[in-house]
Amino acid sequence: MRTILVYLWRFWMVILGTILTLVFFLPVYLLSIRQKDYKLCYFFIRLWAIGMFYGMGFRYRLINKTGKKIDKDQAYVIISNHTSIMDIMLPCILFPNHPLCYVGKKELVKIPIFGTVYKRVCVMVDRSSARSRADVYRRCAERMQQGQSIVIFPEGGVPDDTSVVLDDFKDGAFILATKHQFPLAVYTFQGLKEMFPFDNSKGYPGVVKVFFNDILTPDLPLKTLKEMSFEEIKLSLIEKIK
Repeated sequence: MRTILVYLWRFWMVILGTILTLVFFLPVYLLSIRQKDYKLCYFFIRLWAIGMFYGMGFRYRLINKTGKKIDKDQAYVIISNHTSIMDIMLPCILFPNHPLCYVGKKELVKIPIFGTVYKRVCVMVDRSSARSRADVYRRCAERMQQGQSIVIFPEGGVPDDTSVVLDDFKDGAFILATKHQFPLAVYTFQGLKEMFPFDNSKGYPGVVKVFFNDILTPDLPLKTLKEMSFEEIKLSLIEKIK
């Protein structure tokens, strides 16, 4: 019986996603044509993300482990762990004053309707192409100069082995931060691996714990940034907070 309810809940996501996409497609499509309109475009993207996250019965609790605050006038490279499609919604909810640009897979362009807008508002990367991977840094830097913050999941994907707490980090986010001197905002999303995994037969609505781990300055060596971020996120994933 529980499995049937989970499948119905997952089917509700398809219905909800279709409705929200149809509602917000036109303003997002029109406002994504010109980069100077992206801030207003992001307003509607954020509404879509809020609708998806809360509409699926999720809430979040923010735990600030650093004591620092996000500067609304500063662009950031934002990183977190990645275990669920809902990871994509959370940064939009957490950053109302920072138009976000995601670094995403080129394959998603093929999704009907969604793909049309996706290729405008995201920086796409073809992971099989060294040239495409190298060009990501230039395109991300251009977006950040326009006032956008960049969201990267440094694991580079979701590991097939669900026993992996946190997969090894790729260098991309840290190269971008150090090369172009943008601060690194480090977050951990705890709970979504169980609440909304990629296994469609599992999951449940609930409260996600969001740890704001740190803001790391880009003057630190790349290796140090990478190691510090990894350790902070891994510790937060195993931390027990009621």
